[in-house]
Amino acid sequence: MFLTVMVELSYGQQDPMYTQYMFNKQVVNPAYTGTWESLGFMALVRHQWVGLNGTPKTYTFSMQSILKDPRIALGLDVISDKIGLEKRTMIFADYSFLLYINDFTNLRLGLKGGFTSYSNNLSEYVLYPDGSVDPLFQGEIDVRFMPNFGVGAFLYSQKYYVGFAIPKIIQNQFTNNYNNYSVMSEMRHFCLDFGFVFDLSENLKFKPTGLVKATLGAPFEVDLTANFLLKEQFWVGAMYRTGDSFGFIAQWVFKRNLRVGYAIDYGINNLRQYHKGTHELMVTYELRMAKEKFISPRYF
Repeated sequence: MFLTVMVELSYGQQDPMYTQYMFNKQVVNPAYTGTWESLGFMALVRHQWVGLNGTPKTYTFSMQSILKDPRIALGLDVISDKIGLEKRTMIFADYSFLLYINDFTNLRLGLKGGFTSYSNNLSEYVLYPDGSVDPLFQGEIDVRFMPNFGVGAFLYSQKYYVGFAIPKIIQNQFTNNYNNYSVMSEMRHFCLDFGFVFDLSENLKFKPTGLVKATLGAPFEVDLTANFLLKEQFWVGAMYRTGDSFGFIAQWVFKRNLRVGYAIDYGINNLRQYHKGTHELMVTYELRMAKEKFISPRYF
């Protein structure tokens, strides 16, 4: 009698996803750093599939600022991502350089560098209903420093943008110290995003955006969003993510330097009947010089 064992290595998109990606591009694309033309801060909390145990929870903090030379900008991203017992803490610095294309269009080129701290205690997982332990599923994957870097480009004007980025170029594999069980924890992602702003009337603007993500061995993921801006103060819109969810987005703009946004997703896959949706809250704040009498509106 012959026993045939087939082992297949599968890949998936493992970086955190965001519904409000059109206002949160720096964590993916370092070239977005400096586009605010001010010192700015962003904080975001995302709880995915509320009502289920061990579902993804993501906490993100970013900051960016142009330097004395306005062509140069620096940024910082801190991301805490937890899925079940798997924990990641990512800290990355961003650098971007501005190239003037013409009076209306700019191009920024960016570089991202930092590290990931990863932990996954395999022995705490309950694999069988009777609570028995699998001897091949023991130990802990505990990597405190895993360096990586990424690149990006961002072409933009006041009314449109196109960006491309590879947030992590090095593909890291994390292995525990018990039986060499490994996790391909950092795959190379390719991200293309774009957006346009159309004037429908004096007090109403329409902004369609899109985000396409590709990973080796995984299907393309496409986010499509349509937002409307009312009187330069209130964004409202809807989104669709292929094969995953649809949702709604709202953002309030206070004096053009404080923004508070909220998004909710509803699943369209087989998990939809077991959870209460995904919730995302984002706050951004920009510090501008007092001498700036007029601040041009920022649409992305």
